[in-house]
Amino acid sequence: MTASGENQTPRRSGRGRLYVAVGGIVLAAVVVGGIVERRVHVAHLKAAAQDAAIPRVQVIMPERGPKTRTLDLPGNISAWYQAPIYAQVSGYVQMWYKDIGAKVKAGEILATIDTPGLDAQYAASKANFDVAMARYRLAQITARRWRALQGTQAVSQQEVDVQVADAEVREAEVEAARHEVSRYAALIGFKQLVAPFDGVVTSRLADVGDYVNAGGGDVSSRGTATELFSVADVHRMRIFVSIPQDYADIISPKLTGDVSVPQYPGRIFQAKFLATARAFNAGTRTVTTELVVDNDKHELWPDSYANIHFVAPGDPDILIVPEGALVFRAQGMQVAVVDEDNRIRLRNVTVGTNLGTKVQILAGIGPKDRIVNNPSAGLLEGQKVYLVGATPGYNDAGATASPGVEKGDDVRAMPAGDSNANDAGVRQ
Repeated sequence: MTASGENQTPRRSGRGRLYVAVGGIVLAAVVVGGIVERRVHVAHLKAAAQDAAIPRVQVIMPERGPKTRTLDLPGNISAWYQAPIYAQVSGYVQMWYKDIGAKVKAGEILATIDTPGLDAQYAASKANFDVAMARYRLAQITARRWRALQGTQAVSQQEVDVQVADAEVREAEVEAARHEVSRYAALIGFKQLVAPFDGVVTSRLADVGDYVNAGGGDVSSRGTATELFSVADVHRMRIFVSIPQDYADIISPKLTGDVSVPQYPGRIFQAKFLATARAFNAGTRTVTTELVVDNDKHELWPDSYANIHFVAPGDPDILIVPEGALVFRAQGMQVAVVDEDNRIRLRNVTVGTNLGTKVQILAGIGPKDRIVNNPSAGLLEGQKVYLVGATPGYNDAGATASPGVEKGDDVRAMPAGDSNANDAGVRQ
């Protein structure tokens, strides 16, 4: 029994030492594995951070300019002639004969005005003329008699000269009275308001019994005067449109425009150039341009809104890029170009005509340059970038993202405005 117990004790001690050694090895392996795994994770995070610090950009290629340019602008339609009709005599509207919308001929009566005060003045002027004429005749008779006695002892030369001069004065009075009668006769003619030209009555602001003032027209409660009628000649219409300064080069005698109005959907009226102001509005930087359109059927009305569509020749030799590709900095207008090493090169460019969503670039880039689309303000000269495909629904113009493009992949640049992202040429 003693010997057997002594043999089991060493066996147990060796087995315990084995367990301890194995446990130590396992613990050391766990510790070493944790350290290695942590270092691997740190390396991955560092690489991911460095990778994330490199911007991802989409590049486009410049396009050649369009052969034609289009421009849609609002315009205002005005009558060929439009005249407000005011009263030139004071009185009361006796009757009006033409209502709004009536077609009138030149000289046709629109309304008559009752002027009792003017009628009395006209009658008085004619009576004064008759008196002056009677005095003139008497003076003539007297002057003839005195001339007959001239050279005799009955009258002196002084008396003869006085009578002759008096006759001349009476003659001048007759002439003045005749002019006064003519003046009142002209005013009597203004009792009838007439159309100045062939056209359409566009407004009637007078009614029977209204008092009108010779200083203007219908006197309102505030004492101001307005026209009694307004007549417009609508056989042709004038269209006034404000053309932006960027498109002022299209203005010429050959300029035409397609006119559309809301009341005639789908209808197009052809307008031709008539005149331009040759000066820009300082507030809007636009130039007022006048077009003319035939209106034989009177379909277009004065003071209506119109949309004018212009088509002008373009210059295909000038490159264009989207507006979003431009960067304005202290150095001026720039674009970000990606070189062969995928590094940013900021180039100063000269901007031409704004074509709406795109602009002309007169100098600074070439047709094969890869230009960053929608660059961020943080891009720096010489900065490393990764090229990526378009984002669906954002900067792809309806295209889908290029398949197979991963972080760091370099994809072939798409032409500006091209809706199909080209995946050919994908390289690491």
